[in-house]
Amino acid sequence: MSHNNTLEFLAGASSALQGRARVPGDKSISHRAIMLGAIAHGTTHITGFLEGEDSLCTMHAFRAMGVAIEGPEQGRVTVYGVGLKGLKKPHHALDCGNSGTAMRLLAGLLAGQDFASTLVGDSSLSKRPMKRVIDPIGQMGAKITASTGGRPPLHIPGNTALHALHYQLPMASAQVKSSVLLAGLYANGQTVVTEPAVTRDHTERMLRAFGVQVVSEGRTVRLLGGQSLHACNINVPSDISSAAFFMVAASIAGQADITLEHVGMNPTRTGVIDILRLMGAKIDVFNAREVGGEPVADLRVRNAPLKGIVIPEELVPLAIDEFPVLLVAAANAQGQTVLTGAEELRVKESDRIALMAQGLQACGVQAKPTPDGMVIEGLGHEPGLRYEATHIDCQGDHRIAMAFVVAALRARGVMRIQGAQTVATSFPGFVEQAAGLGMQVRAHQPPGGPK
Repeated sequence: MSHNNTLEFLAGASSALQGRARVPGDKSISHRAIMLGAIAHGTTHITGFLEGEDSLCTMHAFRAMGVAIEGPEQGRVTVYGVGLKGLKKPHHALDCGNSGTAMRLLAGLLAGQDFASTLVGDSSLSKRPMKRVIDPIGQMGAKITASTGGRPPLHIPGNTALHALHYQLPMASAQVKSSVLLAGLYANGQTVVTEPAVTRDHTERMLRAFGVQVVSEGRTVRLLGGQSLHACNINVPSDISSAAFFMVAASIAGQADITLEHVGMNPTRTGVIDILRLMGAKIDVFNAREVGGEPVADLRVRNAPLKGIVIPEELVPLAIDEFPVLLVAAANAQGQTVLTGAEELRVKESDRIALMAQGLQACGVQAKPTPDGMVIEGLGHEPGLRYEATHIDCQGDHRIAMAFVVAALRARGVMRIQGAQTVATSFPGFVEQAAGLGMQVRAHQPPGGPK
């Protein structure tokens, strides 16, 4: 996949947002549906699959290991499962692209195979820390080797008799928890993972949908190795992390009344709604239902005068991916917002604390980064109050790019956002959907584009 590093977004102010949108499928669930469908017995039918580059990397990886997969065709994917032990040795390194989820979960799943494998990623992923999965998987018996500092590529030995593990996660991370649980499927005995704070539980829910007995008690999850998975149908909810951009946009716009359909409402992911409501946002949840073990609902969001808050630390892991745009909400609120306990943001696709602080400061917002968060003095919501548009390089971080498109709603002038090409990894069609709701944004290829 050629990454064109010169795609820009040009975004400006907009007075009114209205309409309905169904944002693309949840990335976390799309990855897991392919992985579990591949090692299940029988045929798994997936609808609402996210056709972004990250989830497609996971699909290509399993095709390279001999799994027949049809699609994606308008979000429909068919996976012909090969069972727990049916994967074949790939002829080349498996490319995880920009996806930390793919690499961390695959590391656990591949540790239990009887063949060796290698995981590689793009330049951004190759800088991200993998030691946090290498260590627990190593304690189960699989000695994964990596580059300096525990960074990709990862070499996974295979042919290892894995033994079960009682693992205390040093930090709240759903990816590490999931990686250990997937390795646990291939281990002798009962694998137990305890986390310091609750994180997203898509892996546990989906394992149950595939017929695996997984016991969750508080912050502890248990799973007995050797259980078979049985194919099922997965209807992927819309990604709440993608919906969050439009929730904040509608909240800070001069006038707005939008409806976001079929949004995933997993309680481990709804921190963004809780935080926005604490700030005074008007978000109504209706038509709640359950699809494939995951709760979904429709959300109606209207403009509201937001106020600054001290963000409760227990909500931080439940909204970790949404902070770039939540910080934009804070910049538009009345008074001070304080974020703490979010050091995880410094090791995402970029150092999101540093980049958001720089971008907001360039707009004239008082945003002070701290080691584990930020203090923001909000602009307030009087219609005449605006900050300055700026030129920002989001360094290929998709969530920073989209956050500044939302920030442009209250800016004077045109916000120029460089490095927006990775938005396709998590939110294909973002510009079209944003424009459809009334936001002023277009993608722009500067002259002298990609060589």
